[in-house]
Amino acid sequence: METTGPVMLPSEIPPGVQMVTLPGGIRTLAYTQPPASAAPLVPVAQPIPAWAKTTALLTPTVGGGIAAAGIGLSYAAPGLIAMSQALWSAVALIAATAIGVPVLLRLGRAATGTGRGTTHITQNITASGMFGKANGTINHH
Repeated sequence: METTGPVMLPSEIPPGVQMVTLPGGIRTLAYTQPPASAAPLVPVAQPIPAWAKTTALLTPTVGGGIAAAGIGLSYAAPGLIAMSQALWSAVALIAATAIGVPVLLRLGRAATGTGRGTTHITQNITASGMFGKANGTINHH
C-alpha cells in the first residue's frame, strides 16, 4: 500500500536535499552528501595590481629621500646654529641702535648748545565769528 502525499516541485526542494529511491522502492526526500571532488583546485596566480607595483617602486625612493634629508641636516646643523646666533646678534644690534641713536643725539645737542637753553614759542590766535578772519602773534622766549 503506497500513500501519495503532496508532490513538491523540483524548484521547491532545498539545497542539499534530493529525491531518492529506497531499496524497498519507496521514493522520498533525503539529505545527501556532496560528491567528493576528484582533485583539489589549483590556485590560479592573480596579477599584481598597478597600485601595488607603484607603491613598491616609490618606497625605496621616498625612504632614500628622507635619509638624504637627514644626512643633509646633520651636516648643516653647525651652520644653522651659527646662523641663528648671528641673527640674534643682528637683532641685538638693531635694538641697541634704535635706543642708542636718539640718546646720543640728545646728549650731542645739549653739549653743543649756545648757552641759551631751549627755545619756547607761544602762539596766540584770535578770530571773530564763525567765518571771520583769524589774527595771530608769535612770541619767542
